[in-house]
Amino acid sequence: MQLADLVTYLDAYLRVRDVPDAPHALNGLQVANSGDVARIAAAVDLCEATVRMAAEQGADLLLVHHGLFWGGLKPLTGPAYRRVAGLLQKNIALYSAHLPLDLHPDVGNNAVLARQLGVTVRGGFGEEYGVQIGVWGELDAPRGALQQKLAAALGAPPRVMPFGPERVRRVGIVTGGAGSMIGQARAAGLDTYITGEGAHHTFFDAEELGVNVFYAGHYATETVGVKALAEHLCVKFGLPWTFLDHPTGL
Repeated sequence: MQLADLVTYLDAYLRVRDVPDAPHALNGLQVANSGDVARIAAAVDLCEATVRMAAEQGADLLLVHHGLFWGGLKPLTGPAYRRVAGLLQKNIALYSAHLPLDLHPDVGNNAVLARQLGVTVRGGFGEEYGVQIGVWGELDAPRGALQQKLAAALGAPPRVMPFGPERVRRVGIVTGGAGSMIGQARAAGLDTYITGEGAHHTFFDAEELGVNVFYAGHYATETVGVKALAEHLCVKFGLPWTFLDHPTGL
């Protein structure tokens, strides 16, 4: 398949030009290749390890959630040079989708994780850059059962701050590092909030606002979206794919 055609489809499907994001996220195609795509690799992060793994898998397109460009202009030296050089030497294109992937209703991190947990999505919540990036929904289950579901879905036990009701009924999900949104979860009338990680002081936010909070890992909670996106492209265009697992434990 032609890379240009695939990029045109992804840009429209993910609405990368319409979804606001961090100033330097640079969603979309970040590095081109010679023009063809026959095999996709998906990963949470662009780093030297995932570039090497993509080359080992014979991929010519690497889909990531966290791309090459963060924090403004930087010289292509050291690790930054090695990442780009590895892509160019192996003819691997790089496509990155941050918030456009988080909030997508079908393959987004939040929507996919909600489905895996059996949460019936009722709407959006969690505002960032003027848009709602998370989802909230209904689930009638014991808190411990939700903890077990999260562990099974993501392959690691979440850290639990059990300050809400033992019976979970209204659940919000914002994957990644969104511990700062505990207040928004409480304001939305949610009794339980799932995200990846948060700062030390967010323990007191959960405790004092009376919300169950699950920190299930920044990396782990954001594996689901890139997998779903790659599988979507496989079904639509017949492109084989593989997931490059390079966990950080964070």
